[in-house]
Amino acid sequence: MNLKRLAALIFTAALLTSCTGVPHEPSETAPPATEPILTEPPATTTEMTTPPPPTEPPTTTEPPVTEPPEPEFYTVSLLCAGDNLIHSSIYNQAARRAKSNGMEGYDFSYPYEKIERYVKSADLAILNQETIVTDRLEPSDYPRFCSPEDLGEHMIDIGFDVFSISNNHVLDRGEEGLVDTLDFWDSHPEVLRYGAYRNDEDRENIRIKTVNNITFAFLGYMEHTNGLSLPKDSELRVTYLKELDKIESDIRRADDLADVVIVSPHYGVEVSNDVTDSQRDLTRKFVEWGADIIIGTQPHTVQTMEYIDKPDGSRAFVFYCLGNFISSMDNPKAMVGMMGSLDVTKNSGTGEIAIENVKAIPIIDQYGARYHQVHIVPYAEYTPEDLAAHGCSGFDQAAIDKVLSNIPDEFLAIE
Repeated sequence: MNLKRLAALIFTAALLTSCTGVPHEPSETAPPATEPILTEPPATTTEMTTPPPPTEPPTTTEPPVTEPPEPEFYTVSLLCAGDNLIHSSIYNQAARRAKSNGMEGYDFSYPYEKIERYVKSADLAILNQETIVTDRLEPSDYPRFCSPEDLGEHMIDIGFDVFSISNNHVLDRGEEGLVDTLDFWDSHPEVLRYGAYRNDEDRENIRIKTVNNITFAFLGYMEHTNGLSLPKDSELRVTYLKELDKIESDIRRADDLADVVIVSPHYGVEVSNDVTDSQRDLTRKFVEWGADIIIGTQPHTVQTMEYIDKPDGSRAFVFYCLGNFISSMDNPKAMVGMMGSLDVTKNSGTGEIAIENVKAIPIIDQYGARYHQVHIVPYAEYTPEDLAAHGCSGFDQAAIDKVLSNIPDEFLAIE
């Protein structure tokens, strides 16, 4: 074989070997491998950092919702009675009854037996004590009354809590009589008296009584005192209805001190069922200034009653006249009186006061011939036999009906 042919065979074999992918060691002089060429710029650090997983917004802990407590409602049942006018026939029969029972003094239980349950059942009972009460002076009749202390003791015993002495007979026995009656009532700290006072300080001390979480303030004024007056140098004090600036100041101050302001005006025409313009005008002033309950006395017979709107949107109530509680008067109109009854309710949450369930409960002052056995009878228990035996001339069913016609049907309660 010639040399050219041998060389060609060797070249061909080498070429075939490289095409089959058989590895071969690079020569020491081969250039070093290079990094592949990048066609995109390298990612920035931010782009290369894996974003953190989304997080929930921070939880705010809300305070638990507390429902306001349900308000409590406090209620006071109130009873008010008119003129406790003690004529000699009444205190003389009390003296005879005490003597027959082997007792000293006076036994006033009989006249009030049939109405005692009404007084005792009330949470708050108010009476207009028309006569002064003292044992330091002898008992006396019209025109200048004075009653023994056993009367006052019995009124307390049957359940009266508060006594108005703002009336035209408060000066019947002068300074001495007024001081004595103040001494008597003040000797009983369990009760309140109002309407006449020892001095300016006593008058400025508005009487306040709390019953079942409701506070009551008591104010009393009179139209006149039968032409009698206190000496100019006297420290004793009464307030007349003409003293409007003083009355307004009293009522507004009482309204700040108490939940319920009770005003007892002794006003109106005697033995008349008609309410005067003066009574209505004064009453509306009382309400405007803050009064809630107005308990009128003086005419000795029943007058009408009504709700009156107050400036704050609530309602006041007025009994223009309750008439007599007991007396020995001889006018047919004066034989029919009434006890006023109502409920006072307070919302503990708002302090709002409501006057509800108003009742006018008729009563009859009953006595026989010559003012024998004077006593009070609820009209619900009054019989034809009682009427026939009454010692007041001209007192019949027509007279009763005429007086009762002054009580609106919504309030009349024969019970």
